Amino acid sequence: MTQLIITGVFSALFFSSTFVLNRAMSLQGGHWLWSASLRYLYMFAMFSAWLVLTGKSRLLREVFTTYRKNWFFWTIAGSTGFGLFYSLLTFSSSFAPGWVVATTWQSTILATPLVLLLFGKRVPVRGILFTLLIFTGIVLVTCEQATAASWKETLLGILPVLAAAFAYPLGNQLMWEARHGSIGIIPKVESCVLDSGIGRVLIMVIGSLPFWVVLTVVLRPPAPTGGQLLNTAIVAVFSGVIATTLFFKARHLARTPFELSAVDATQAMEVVFSLLGEIVFLGGAWPGYAGGAGVALSLLGLVLYVRSQAVAD
Repeated sequence: MTQLIITGVFSALFFSSTFVLNRAMSLQGGHWLWSASLRYLYMFAMFSAWLVLTGKSRLLREVFTTYRKNWFFWTIAGSTGFGLFYSLLTFSSSFAPGWVVATTWQSTILATPLVLLLFGKRVPVRGILFTLLIFTGIVLVTCEQATAASWKETLLGILPVLAAAFAYPLGNQLMWEARHGSIGIIPKVESCVLDSGIGRVLIMVIGSLPFWVVLTVVLRPPAPTGGQLLNTAIVAVFSGVIATTLFFKARHLARTPFELSAVDATQAMEVVFSLLGEIVFLGGAWPGYAGGAGVALSLLGLVLYVRSQAVAD
């Protein structure tokens, strides 16, 4: 259990670069779609090149073979867990500071038990009760943000994040179920791809590519700026490669719904890392009393949640 928590916290550290850099790109005038889609194009290129250069081309071929065998399923899983999730997250960065988006994003800890219930898993009630503290913290942060911006901007900065909070665990759980083959309507995938951290990330990236193509054709955004090209590359490495691989590794090692929920709960540390990052690198201000209390409650909910799972195990 301790190894899962430590791995999850480190993934949260690298994930926090997403909120800080997406906010930076938004302030610089870059379109949110490029901030989202370029990350996954970079990830695809980086993972593919890494496998070729390290003599693991066989795994790369297996990823494409596995995708072709169940292309519809992987497109749904990738478009949900990577595409829908990240497009909504980057869209919100145009209307709210990174630490507000990061705090609201902790609603995924509330969403995860609901997603697990949807797949017929048993979820501890005490864990759900502790996540209500996190939800209360999100409400306080929302109230403070509403005093600094209009309600329209506040809602545009928060509601998409709440939807993204469901999309991410839903997409990840689809992949988990495919590997374990416990639900009839989901194809059981027996492939070395799902036993590899890079393989799991890469097949979800490939599954999301059709989503990005369709969204680009529909929205027709202006060309990305030079700064956006650089920042999305950094996000791709820190968040897309390092953080996602660590997070998937922790989830892969989880064997029970309790452990799966605990791994997802460690992502609340993104709030602290994002807040510090925005203050240091973007000259952001410290949150007020309501915002500070909201952050504190979110972190308290995380600590109590993980502690309860450790005791249960």
